[in-house]
Amino acid sequence: MSPEMIDEKSRASLWFRDLRNQIVTAFEALEDSQTTGPFAELPAGRFEVTETKRSSDDGSDAGGGVMSVMRGGRVFEKVGVNISTVYGELGERAQMAMAARKGIPGMKEDPRFWAAGISLVAHMQNPHTPAVHMNTRMFWTPHAWWFGGGSDLNPCIEYAEDTEAFHAVQKHHCDRHDPNYYPRFKEWADEYFYVPHRGRARGVGGIFFDDHNTGDWEADFAFTQDVGRAFLPAFLGATEKRRDTPWTEADKDTQLIHRGLYAEYNLVYDRGTKFGLETGHDANAVLMSLPPMAKWV
Repeated sequence: MSPEMIDEKSRASLWFRDLRNQIVTAFEALEDSQTTGPFAELPAGRFEVTETKRSSDDGSDAGGGVMSVMRGGRVFEKVGVNISTVYGELGERAQMAMAARKGIPGMKEDPRFWAAGISLVAHMQNPHTPAVHMNTRMFWTPHAWWFGGGSDLNPCIEYAEDTEAFHAVQKHHCDRHDPNYYPRFKEWADEYFYVPHRGRARGVGGIFFDDHNTGDWEADFAFTQDVGRAFLPAFLGATEKRRDTPWTEADKDTQLIHRGLYAEYNLVYDRGTKFGLETGHDANAVLMSLPPMAKWV
């Protein structure tokens, strides 16, 4: 494998774009099919697409992406599906963080990096329909490469059968590659999406993985693709089941308070938020995950 991994980078970047297209198509079809309930009279939601750019210190090309956001739909109150491919040199702060967390030597001498990925967060109209997060990514430096990502469910009103079904799909796709992946990455998600200052998890979990490099790029890429493929079958079942459930103002209040918890986590703890802002990516794209409305008691 060449040190620059030009072909591998291109394949990964194109896959994330293809996955984005699949999800956008499925979500717009879900909007079209919503013909009952309090939001049925609204126009079916459509994604607004905006190109994003990463800023570099010297003004050189540093990559960018596509931000796709739907607001005020029949099913989705706000959903973003972003892709990006960015590159350049890591600043000193990012170099230090990367070297410390991942144990990568030589970052100061050669701070080049390349990263591509997809990031999705959906906040729903009906409080009984769970919010959800998914992302997958590939990261490269001259010193190392790895994949990361995952998917987790964030209901404000929990249904045990929805949680079980979501996890079953994750396990099925993980087991296709290694029977140890699901229990390992489920535990990692439980730890990663924990909110220490609230003493609770952000949601009902899923899977999370980072620094994934078995030494076999093809196998690791295939696994990362399956994490992406698992998303729609894992999420759409609960969405279609709950989107017509009657709800009260108390239910909506519960949803808004839970969204406050989600916002706290993403602003205080989320690595992707910190990395995106530290490396100069479009702030609106980085903060796409924040809910349109939230509440604190």
